[in-house]
Amino acid sequence: MNYLTVENIAKSYGELVLFEDISFSVHKDQKIAFVAKNGTGKTSILNMLSGDDIPDSGSIIYRKDVKVSFLSQDPKFDNTLTVEDAILASENPILKVISNYEKALLNPEDTEAYQAAFDAMERHQAWDFETLYKQILFKLKLDNLEQKISTLSGGQKKRLALANALINKPDLLILDEPTNHLDLEMIEWLESFFAKESITLFMVTHDRYFLERVCNEIIELDEGQLYSYKGNYSYYLEKREARIERESVETGKAKQLFKKELTWMRRQPKARTTKSKSRIDDFADIKHRAHQRRNDHEVQLELNMERLGSKILEFHKVSKAFKDKTILNSFDYTFKKGERVGIIGKNGTGKTTFLNILTQTNQPDSGKVVKGDTVKFGYYTQSGIAIKPEQKVIDVIREFGDYIPLKKGRQISAQQLLERFLFSRKKQYDFVEKLSGGERKRLYLCTVLIQNPNFLILDEPTNDLDIVTLNVLESFLLDFPGCIIVVSHDRYFMDKVVDHLFVFKGEGVIEDFPGNYTDYRVYEDSQPVISKTPSEDKKDKQSWKQNEASKLSYNEEKELKNIESKLNSLAYDKKELENKFNNAELSQDEINKLSEELQTIINTIEAKEERWFELSSKLEG
Repeated sequence: MNYLTVENIAKSYGELVLFEDISFSVHKDQKIAFVAKNGTGKTSILNMLSGDDIPDSGSIIYRKDVKVSFLSQDPKFDNTLTVEDAILASENPILKVISNYEKALLNPEDTEAYQAAFDAMERHQAWDFETLYKQILFKLKLDNLEQKISTLSGGQKKRLALANALINKPDLLILDEPTNHLDLEMIEWLESFFAKESITLFMVTHDRYFLERVCNEIIELDEGQLYSYKGNYSYYLEKREARIERESVETGKAKQLFKKELTWMRRQPKARTTKSKSRIDDFADIKHRAHQRRNDHEVQLELNMERLGSKILEFHKVSKAFKDKTILNSFDYTFKKGERVGIIGKNGTGKTTFLNILTQTNQPDSGKVVKGDTVKFGYYTQSGIAIKPEQKVIDVIREFGDYIPLKKGRQISAQQLLERFLFSRKKQYDFVEKLSGGERKRLYLCTVLIQNPNFLILDEPTNDLDIVTLNVLESFLLDFPGCIIVVSHDRYFMDKVVDHLFVFKGEGVIEDFPGNYTDYRVYEDSQPVISKTPSEDKKDKQSWKQNEASKLSYNEEKELKNIESKLNSLAYDKKELENKFNNAELSQDEINKLSEELQTIINTIEAKEERWFELSSKLEG
């Protein structure tokens, strides 16, 4: 079933031709990633699909009655609304039914109103949807429904827009960088959500693990031409390399870049299972493998950075808190030469505050940070670059330096650095205000690197960078001989660049793990479940709404019994359906249909069990 057809579209801005005669289509159940370099038209195409822009020529046709949701980079909301108002204002009528039911629960004396609300839930079969709706809000940390949108951060607004898009259960979901502003836990949840929900996707993303695990097709816009690859990221790399070999039109350097990427992908462990089969006890083995990854890299750019002395950076019992929120608690650490540290943790655990204390732009409450005399920081922050009117790309770089020294008396000039980061000589003389968002981030990165630091601090460096640029940056960082600290939600980037992790657990707890992100997730999954005290268990099983009572109301008891009876019925349906697979005469189409039905039942059972546990945990209180 065809949901969307794009025919012969073209877009130009003055003399700049982004693309001409571009055609593609999106069919039911496809999960397509759209890949292109920054500045070649990704955002323009998304804007055309959403109706915010129109092509110069050609047409964009949606199937009649297809339900479409868009997730933009910068979602717009009415700031006078609350989070709950914004959700209820969406297009899904079942949300109104759930809202009425929630209100009826708050007034148990009005049994007539409750019964009407309960009957409406039954009539619209809203129980499953309510569980899904609450799970989405809980996972995206949008549990304060009364919060005004005007008080939300940019990241919270993006998560609210994502929640709205998912809750609307569209036939086709179009996403612009869906993993930006999500912490690692949210990204992994979203991966599994898309894997089990039958939503057709068309997305722009630079998250390569997300591409690998979610997408079943990749469309690449390269030099104004579209290429389609019917597979995930590994498949794309393999077939792209074969295409370039056939065409022999791109530089040897570009070939090598993707060849290295493909080799690296093949060495990676496959997507982790829910539980690891064996516990990893040998940290030394993890550390050995982490360093082995580094040794596999062949240095191409021998940077001659300023010498690092024996004293680099030391934390002595550093503590920091904001009101009642502890960020650091007597933190001790001594950095050594060549360290590559990744920083991970949920949003709000203090990762950026830690970097600000480290660079001494923020002072600790107690303890001290001692910086060595030879240390020269290069700090890439999330704030980006300040644009001056009429300033050209090359001028921005030359304000900070003309070259980076290499070993044996050689050097890399500002122009060569820009070329390495995909700014052609012609592009270097463009005005900065003409650059796309991703190109500006790339330019900002060059301003940090041209200063030839020996201690690089990168706070979310991968946001808005395309996959080709990420490869260039990773290659540069693997050549970099100094210390590196990276805060990133890009798991793939972290796996390639860092040797060990600071895991911010919250409440001032920081765990030092001697491996990369994939190592950490395998290790974490392999740990035995520690039985909790009743009070800890109760705390973990709190309802998604913070102000709900700890005991079940009369209506919740009825709901719990209703779920129990539905689970019994679903278990019976599941068994009946599984028995149908024993028929040896089933056609492939019949098998596919039965598989879809079985998956729907399994998803429903999982959702109902989650709600059952939520209600049951209140009884324990």
